[in-house]
Order: sequence, then structure tokens, then C-alpha cells
Amino acid sequence: MEFVLVLKSKLERNANAEEARAMEAYMKDLFTYYGIKAPKRKILLKETINEFKGELTRDNVIKVSNTLYQDLHRELHYCAIEIVDRFLRKKYTVNDIQFIEKLIVTNSWWDSVDFIAKHILGNYLLQHPDQIQEVISKFSSSKNMWLNRSAILFQLGYKEKTDAQLLFSLCEKHKSSDDFFIKKAIGWALREYSKVNPEAILSFVSKTKLKPLSEREALKRIQ
Repeated sequence: MEFVLVLKSKLERNANAEEARAMEAYMKDLFTYYGIKAPKRKILLKETINEFKGELTRDNVIKVSNTLYQDLHRELHYCAIEIVDRFLRKKYTVNDIQFIEKLIVTNSWWDSVDFIAKHILGNYLLQHPDQIQEVISKFSSSKNMWLNRSAILFQLGYKEKTDAQLLFSLCEKHKSSDDFFIKKAIGWALREYSKVNPEAILSFVSKTKLKPLSEREALKRIQ
């Protein structure tokens, strides 16, 4: 795929070994990096998109993203999910949930999963609200922690459209988890909704035995 080859060539030419070592250490050596910071990476991606804009159809975007996700370099994973968000945001079909789930459970870490949960899964479910019950029930009951986290976080950008009852039920369901990423997700999701309805968050937290980390994070904007 020429788009992938050109993008990889651009990133390789801009690689920085010193920055790469620092990035890999920060991410616990889970991924290989070119050592390109986000602003520069976004510029290089934009340049490549402009070169191939006419070829980035719905089907090609999915093919390109799958190919980029197979690479070892983390910057290419970021590019993959960024082009999905840009080109498919209002074009998701019902069956795209299989592709979205694959993105979540592949190369999983907080940086990719959080973007996918908010921007990709969140927008998919805004476009297909009739799928919320089935998808979120499946994800929240999965043995895969990243799917659990995504279920808790998918409404991060919903603001007044947030289904508070669903949010609270998911937090209740996972409140006893000792996993750091679940505790943090609960606090983050509740804190975000506190911008819209602080009274509801205070009420929920006061009557729910959350883990200390979740409670602290939930109340940060209120106390």
C-alpha cells in the first residue's frame, strides 16, 4: 500500500534515537518508537493524507489502519487511529464495531485505548445508539480489561448527552476492581460528567463505596 510506504518513509527520515529511547522507557518498553513527538507526527501524517486524499475511501482507510497496526512502531498505531477518526467519524456502519473492538484489544495500552474509547467507540455509538446496550454490555462483561475501560470511558465527550444511569451502573459494576486502569477510568468518567451535573456526582459518590483513587479523581473538580 503506497500510503503506508510513504508515511513510514517520512517517519523513518524524521526518527530521533534519543527521543525514541525516552518514549520507550516512559511506555515501559512495550512498544518501539521512531522518536517523533506528536506535533511533528501529525504534520507528517497530514502531508501524507494530502498526497493520497482521493484514495482514502472508507474501505481503504480500514485496510491502511489494519496495516499500520501490524507494524511495531507506536507512532504508526497513533496514525492508524487518527485516520479512522478523521475519515470514518460520520460514516460508521453497524458492523464496524468488530473493527473497533479489534483496535481496542490490539497493541493495547492507555494511550491508544483512551483515544479509541472516546473518539472512535464514542462516535460510533452516537451514530448507532441502538447498539449501545449490546456493545457496552459485552465490553463491560469481557475478561479483557481494556474493553472494560472503554465501556466506562466511551461517553467522555458526550457532556449533556451522557446517559448518567448507564455511567453510574458501569462504575457500580467495576467499583471493586483493583486494577489501576479501571479505578482511574471510573474516576475520570465521573469527573468529566461532574462538569455537567456536579450534584449527581456528589450524590453517587456519597452512596457508593468506590476505591479511594476513583473517589479522589471523581471529586477533583468539585472539592
